[in-house]
Amino acid sequence: MSRGVMNRSAAVKLIVAGCIGATAAAPRRATAQVQKLRVAGIPIDIAGAAYYALDQGFFSKYGLDVEIVQLANGAVVAAAVAGGSIDIGNGNSVAMATAHEHGIPFKLIAPSGAYNKNDPTSGLVVQEGSTIKTASDLNGKVIGVNGLRNIAEIQTRAWIDKNGGNSSTAQFIEMSFAEIGPGVLSGRAAAGEIEEPQLDAALASGLRSIGSPGDAIAPVWIEGGYFCNASFAEEHPDIVKKVALAIRDANDWANKNHAAAWGILAKYSKATIVPKHRVYYPARLDAAQLQPLIDAAARYGVLKATFPASDLFVQGL
Repeated sequence: MSRGVMNRSAAVKLIVAGCIGATAAAPRRATAQVQKLRVAGIPIDIAGAAYYALDQGFFSKYGLDVEIVQLANGAVVAAAVAGGSIDIGNGNSVAMATAHEHGIPFKLIAPSGAYNKNDPTSGLVVQEGSTIKTASDLNGKVIGVNGLRNIAEIQTRAWIDKNGGNSSTAQFIEMSFAEIGPGVLSGRAAAGEIEEPQLDAALASGLRSIGSPGDAIAPVWIEGGYFCNASFAEEHPDIVKKVALAIRDANDWANKNHAAAWGILAKYSKATIVPKHRVYYPARLDAAQLQPLIDAAARYGVLKATFPASDLFVQGL
């Protein structure tokens, strides 16, 4: 599972920069009768709910005429929502928290994917013959992550510290998921945090996992969700509620239909690698499932300070 939008393919600093730049543009005001709702999407596991809702008819069930606009990454999605050319986007939780800290008026409507300790979708990999076996063995080592100061680095630091190591001594370098496996094999990095579906391929190439970093945040925690401008939520509470209901239904369906859900994503993304593990899709936003990540982001200096997770939510859904 590549977090992509929420994820993690766009660095948080780029998302924030894109948002700040876009806020100068005059937002597009939706009419009272929205004929077509424009939802930004990237067809990856963590952000799949919009595609499921469209394909399975959950949007139309609630009277929504949705067009999914496929965008390149989280920075582009955030800029499009901030500028008003897109009504609803998908963003990772750290990006949403960082935007909030910068005064960017985004509000979460519904969760997309979440990490579930019972079916981990990430691994901290090392060479098969490496002497690294425990968290303390990573002290002073170079670790590859797919973005600095984002979810990958935060959860890896948390895992090291929780399991007896000292993450402040490690050096984190940015690498794409495609680069992490070869980078660890070549010795460029001693270890790397990698996600499904690339994780299985990495393990088959001569790497082994010493742990699942996501476990250090919480047993279940929300990695991201669907968001809009606060003004859009205020002007169209009925539409926002319908979107939340459609995503709820899509998430419930996806949890019960893994193969069919992946088939939908593969249709839109042309992906050929089938992930061994799948993300968990929560039914609704739950502050208790988001707070641990916000707290960890503050603990490692990605946020200046923690704040109540519910501050990010559209209220009353």
